[in-house]
Amino acid sequence: MKRETQNILLILLGGALVKIAVNGDYLRYVKPAQQPWIIAGGAVMVLLGAVAIVRDLLAARAKAAEPDHDDHDHSHSARPAWLLLVPVLAVFLVAPPALGADSVLRTEARVPASAAAANAAAFPPLPTGNVVPLTVNEFVSRAGWDAAGTLDNRTVSLTGFIVHTGGRTLLARLVISCCAADAFPVTVHLRGGEADHLASDAWIQVTGQVVPGTATKDNSYTPDFTLASMATVPAPKDPYEY
Repeated sequence: MKRETQNILLILLGGALVKIAVNGDYLRYVKPAQQPWIIAGGAVMVLLGAVAIVRDLLAARAKAAEPDHDDHDHSHSARPAWLLLVPVLAVFLVAPPALGADSVLRTEARVPASAAAANAAAFPPLPTGNVVPLTVNEFVSRAGWDAAGTLDNRTVSLTGFIVHTGGRTLLARLVISCCAADAFPVTVHLRGGEADHLASDAWIQVTGQVVPGTATKDNSYTPDFTLASMATVPAPKDPYEY
């Protein structure tokens, strides 16, 4: 690969990093706390690429001024590289979607054992109110490990995306510790059939109650959830839980 191509690729990659960090697409890959590092890394890459290009242009101009310089020999050297980078530009600047139903089907649902062990004896009571909003991760953790039964007979609200597997309809979220590479799913089995007609990856908000004792190791800690209401919602900007 020629130096011109390397430098332009560096600028494109750096520009793509800055772009996804500014418009929020970076949340498809990493936690929100990583945004400053992505912006800084992208800016450094753009700066290094620009400095290298300017340096090469100045060197080429100085060489062109030499008496024995062959204009025809060098005038076309960089043009093919510029043309070949047009499709590369599109690849770098089009962000792929966040992980979804396919990742859930390929990865066993679970809750971090360390978190479960740390909280098993000390889940705090749920807030008062007719409907308590919870993350899917917390709901599954309580359903699987809370011996005090703080979820029992409480109506909660959950938001996640649809996954169809083995004749069942699940509500799922993906939990990440650092980035999408370490993502694992947490899932809830929706009882009643109201969501069976929805497409995989459709985002919904549901209210209802846990069926006590249904989150076990044998079913990968997937509790049953009796639906009280359901509504489709737009996919959130940040699709993961932490």
